[in-house]
Amino acid sequence: MDSNALTRLKAVAGRQTLTLTHYGRKSGKPYDVTIWFAVEGDKVYIGTANVNRQWVRTVQKTPRIRLAVGGRDVRGRGTFPCRTRAERERAMAAIRRKYWMYRPLIALGQILTAIGVMRDKTGVFEVMLAR
Repeated sequence: MDSNALTRLKAVAGRQTLTLTHYGRKSGKPYDVTIWFAVEGDKVYIGTANVNRQWVRTVQKTPRIRLAVGGRDVRGRGTFPCRTRAERERAMAAIRRKYWMYRPLIALGQILTAIGVMRDKTGVFEVMLAR
């Protein structure tokens, strides 16, 4: 992991969103999506409310990404899903802490999922910053 890139991201970790650039599976063409993120220790996480979105599938196939936030620009690779259940829970907890104002909505989604009204489509990427 590039500690300089991590330092640059930690400096803007309080921002609400970043721009994630992902690259087409066949074309290699860059596409941008504005997304939530959290920096937790030496980890960078990208959360999604819907793992079925096109950009998620693209990053799964072509994990090369670029993150831009607050004048900082770093490159890396998106690993989805997080490698272990414990890592996923740690990542989701970091996202919930940062976006605390959405906790009621998140809790409602968890209740609706638990009673079978909807399916849990949330997911989280771990970003491995390029050296």
